[in-house]
Amino acid sequence: MPRPFFTLIAVLVLAGGLTISGADAADARAVESLRKEVSAKGYLVASIKQARGDWDLVLMRPDGSEQRKLTDTPAWSEAAPRWSPDSRRLLYRRIKTGTVISHDRWGFQGELVVADALGRKGRVLGKHPWGCWSPDGSKISCLSLKGIEILDVTTGTVQRRMKRAGYFQQLFWSPDGKWFCGTANVGGELWTIVRMDVVTGKWNVVSRFRNCTPDWAPDSKQVIFSNRPSNQQGYGWTQLWIAPGNGGNRKMIYGEDGRHIYGGGLSPDGRYVLFTRCPKDGGGSERAGAPGGLMRLADAPIIGGASPALRKLHPKANDGPVLPLPDLWEPHWTYTDVTAAR
Repeated sequence: MPRPFFTLIAVLVLAGGLTISGADAADARAVESLRKEVSAKGYLVASIKQARGDWDLVLMRPDGSEQRKLTDTPAWSEAAPRWSPDSRRLLYRRIKTGTVISHDRWGFQGELVVADALGRKGRVLGKHPWGCWSPDGSKISCLSLKGIEILDVTTGTVQRRMKRAGYFQQLFWSPDGKWFCGTANVGGELWTIVRMDVVTGKWNVVSRFRNCTPDWAPDSKQVIFSNRPSNQQGYGWTQLWIAPGNGGNRKMIYGEDGRHIYGGGLSPDGRYVLFTRCPKDGGGSERAGAPGGLMRLADAPIIGGASPALRKLHPKANDGPVLPLPDLWEPHWTYTDVTAAR
């Protein structure tokens, strides 16, 4: 029988001091094994809501340990951090405290900032929307309603403009530099994941019908994204999926009835998956984030909790393991020791 995402018994087992047998103990051991496997594999950075009301950037190990604030600015919220490809710099948005961060339009809010890998020496680039690093870290792509702009990081000047091919949010550059992916309205359909050739501007559909928040796999051949399939009762829940960039067969990674799975991203080697499990649609940015999760891609598909409706659609799915992480928003992973002196 399917078991909860992370039971109280499992917590007690991991804490030590309680010895049990059976399925719950096996679950706890599997989660603990995963924790040990990833705990020293670099660092995560994420936005975490503070009790005073703003969001700060927080550094942590992939198991959620060794948490450390990178920003501590009561007047500002720091949102959606991304390390540069060489992990020497951070790109994030600075938004005035008191502003509700929109899960759909956060890329248009506030200002784009470049800092060092630990959030120091921040330099405001301006109100450039949906900023993303180029693979060599020398440029930033920005997505506006007028089109795609390629900025020089050093000078902030626009070096190139492209048509946006229906893109309206979450534009990301592939690691090999050949492609963009993003959420678009194309071909008469809304919320479609589209891949576009950076040179020619030609595009193709990766996944149709109610998709968002795409990101690239390290091999530049696959795209990970959130999807709300049509074959659900009522409004339905959002799951995490992966598909080839050329639009081939897509596969579910993680799903759970009663949760919306967002913030999906892969580890630098593509072996592990990060995501958030929001009980309400939106990914948690309008509230206080959502519980994070980490799993092996090789264990996919995984279904959390009882989830009877989802299990009927995916009867061969696994129960886990999934490592729980603190409430956060838009996590990003590097295997580089960003704490080392530079």
